Amino acid sequence: MPLIHKISEIEFKKNKSPIPDFSWEASRPLGEISKSKYLHFDIKSLLPGKFSYPYHFHRNAEELFVILEGTGTLRSPEGYQTISKGDIIFFEEGSSGAHQLYNHSDDKLRYIDLCTKANIDVCEYPDSEKINILPAMDIFQKGSKVPYYTGEKNVKNQWPKERLKKK
Repeated sequence: MPLIHKISEIEFKKNKSPIPDFSWEASRPLGEISKSKYLHFDIKSLLPGKFSYPYHFHRNAEELFVILEGTGTLRSPEGYQTISKGDIIFFEEGSSGAHQLYNHSDDKLRYIDLCTKANIDVCEYPDSEKINILPAMDIFQKGSKVPYYTGEKNVKNQWPKERLKKK
């Protein structure tokens, strides 16, 4: 059964960012309301002179913006481009899909933010070198990368001695 979301009936709430440059209003997660298995989507209104999320990309999700009203600037690996009402912008997985929006106008920039729903996604932030494991929101600095077997030399010490005896 189709579920129709009428923009005129959707309530928007302002995000609570501790950094004033990141300020937008967002609808409730419409994908959850729709009980979508594979898509997360909502509508965002980026306020004048403000940025969307920090510059980032996803390792296990694709994202799509549909610009409903207003104009803004898109930052991507290709540089900076003006976007406006009617534009549909696709971001692939990986660093080539990195993105951030800035509202350079005096009006709201309203868009649908649609993302594939992965059980686990890793979001990377090139400017701040953070890694975010979603949906848990476990955030780490990228500089602590270690080889796979780091810290595993004493594996036998983690096991009871009677379990290590040959049978």
